[in-house]
Amino acid sequence: MKKSVAVTIGFFDGVHRGHRYLLKQLEELASAGGLLPMAVTFDCHPRKVIQKDFAPLLLTTQEEKLALLSEVFCGEVAVLPFTPELSELTAKEFMQSVLRDRLHAELLLMGYDHRFGHGGGTQAEYEAWGQETRIKVCFANALDGEKVSSSRIRNLISLGEMEKANSMLGYSYSLTGKVVGGKQIGRRMGFPTANLSVPQQKLLPANGVYAVSVTMPDGANRGGMLCIGHRPTIEDEGEISVETHIFDFEGNLYGESISVHFIGKLRDEKHFDSLDGLQRQLALDATAAQSLISHVV
Repeated sequence: MKKSVAVTIGFFDGVHRGHRYLLKQLEELASAGGLLPMAVTFDCHPRKVIQKDFAPLLLTTQEEKLALLSEVFCGEVAVLPFTPELSELTAKEFMQSVLRDRLHAELLLMGYDHRFGHGGGTQAEYEAWGQETRIKVCFANALDGEKVSSSRIRNLISLGEMEKANSMLGYSYSLTGKVVGGKQIGRRMGFPTANLSVPQQKLLPANGVYAVSVTMPDGANRGGMLCIGHRPTIEDEGEISVETHIFDFEGNLYGESISVHFIGKLRDEKHFDSLDGLQRQLALDATAAQSLISHVV
């Protein structure tokens, strides 16, 4: 017979400090009640189904999110396909048909400001629906201090405020992708770069230059500086590029996968009158990046 579970529901984009606090409370409630803790999430952002023209830029890919959940949560993770039919279920219907009948939930822990189900509901209504579906509904405590949410973190990252975003995440925001070929201009200036192909759904920080830590294909970490932008000194209207200069590295990374972890922003993107001017600025950027990295390692 399948063991009964204690569940919480969320998209968990970023698996930030608020999510972790919620999951810890779920583990404690499950342990006290002899239940299996389970996080219920979805295969895509719910708004992508409800609002057809919505193209979310996310803190984590599905693969990254599940990896983070496995690191911080001792229970099971159920990934539900978020379909139009699922979006039409009321909270009571979802609790009965999905949580109770399919997942065997006996306890539901809701985030203090979380609502689910078509039409939503009040705390009192969720508790009443829980009684009708034989699920005990509990409400989590909020994390002390500043409010932490995925939307707030996305806004900070879009502004380039990486230190604040990292504080809310509980780790350094990262981009992972394959290294692709570039124009070799950085190499000619003495600053070869690894050009990163990033998943389209990943949120890019604001254009500019950043100090980063780079996880290499062999798992080693190296310091570096990263530029996100249109390369205005080289191209008038280039596409957004993500280029990383890795300190003290001269190997070939084409086709390899690397991860860059953001430490802090150094400056905005700007146009220089010549490549010589850009080269001089890159030397200053490298010094600033190495100084910033040394203070966080």
